[in-house]
Amino acid sequence: MSTPSAVPPVPDAPQGLSEAERVIDTFVAPSKTFEDIRRNTSWWVPFLIIAAVSLGFIFAVDKKIGWEQIMQNEIAKSPQAQERLDKLPPEQRDNILQAQVKVSKIFAYATPVLILVAYFIVAAVMLVTFNFGFGAQLRYMNSMAVVTYSFLPTILSGLLGIVAIFAGVDPEAFNIRNPVATNPAYFMDPTQHKFLYGLASGLDMFNLWVILLMTIGFSASSKVKKSTAFLTVLAWFVLFKVGTAAFGAAFS
Repeated sequence: MSTPSAVPPVPDAPQGLSEAERVIDTFVAPSKTFEDIRRNTSWWVPFLIIAAVSLGFIFAVDKKIGWEQIMQNEIAKSPQAQERLDKLPPEQRDNILQAQVKVSKIFAYATPVLILVAYFIVAAVMLVTFNFGFGAQLRYMNSMAVVTYSFLPTILSGLLGIVAIFAGVDPEAFNIRNPVATNPAYFMDPTQHKFLYGLASGLDMFNLWVILLMTIGFSASSKVKKSTAFLTVLAWFVLFKVGTAAFGAAFS
């Protein structure tokens, strides 16, 4: 009588990356992170890191620059706004400025919420583009994870801004929209050639980093060629920057 053959052991499932490993690999080995996103679409950890750094930057602005100075700097970049205020009686002008300061401070500390909403929108746009444009089968949470991890390098921009503020940047020359010299617009006069200024601000080293990470991420998740993913992400980014630059030139 023959004995039954031994059942071969079932191999263990491959172990995924930890959250810390995914964050680190986003900077040093992004393909590993985005391949792991196919297994686990969690995106809370990178978002919380981004939110914490953004709040740190806002806190530094609040304590070292002050929102009154920020509003004065913003008004100085818009001759039309400055002219309208100058025509008002002093008391009315002060009331308007104080109201603008309060609103600006509220929106500033709500930055993490605004960032989250922006990520939701970007993830939805990219999901529709890849699924309907290229026949991919992306899930929304997968798209959200790719977008959130792709924006992780922006924390370095925020940290540089914090360092610059505490190092003693000139409050009157501080531009909250462009606080560090990581793009050509930093060296331009924001009151001149506003459309070109808006376009130049898009040539930021961290923007380019985000575009490259999204290329890797959406290529890994959708199985679309990297060249196609790159052109798709770049096209949306250029469209966004041209639109915001045109809007800024027309209404500032």
